[in-house]
Amino acid sequence: MTTTTILQHSHKNKAFTSLLAFLLGLLGAHRFYLHGATDRWGWLHLAALPASLALRQLLPGADWFYQLLPLTISALIGFLEALVLGLMPDEKWDARYNAGSGRASDTGWPLAVVLVATLMLGAGTLIATMARLFDLLYTGGAYG
Repeated sequence: MTTTTILQHSHKNKAFTSLLAFLLGLLGAHRFYLHGATDRWGWLHLAALPASLALRQLLPGADWFYQLLPLTISALIGFLEALVLGLMPDEKWDARYNAGSGRASDTGWPLAVVLVATLMLGAGTLIATMARLFDLLYTGGAYG
């Protein structure tokens, strides 16, 4: 007689994942939550912090914008990932991330709040980043 063991995988919450991407996306927390410590993209997000610190040490006279650029880019990507993951239909989410959990996702209004906040802060950060970049590139930082 043989017995088969069914492996139960932990259920991944879509609203929590979107919240992680919104709050800590620049460090890749949402990637590590979904894929574990072996996720290469998560480590690339996390590498933005030492890259910014290295730029600060190597180029102390450079504008703060350039020193924080790796973290800014990682944060913008995190905002985009929060929107992509949060707007994914529940059925597709469950098929991709909860196939072995035995539970179905049912997202509600907390996810909508996270998505609205992500869109507001993400769009504002993108506009501010583009404005500062154009200011530095075309006027040498004359406006700030």
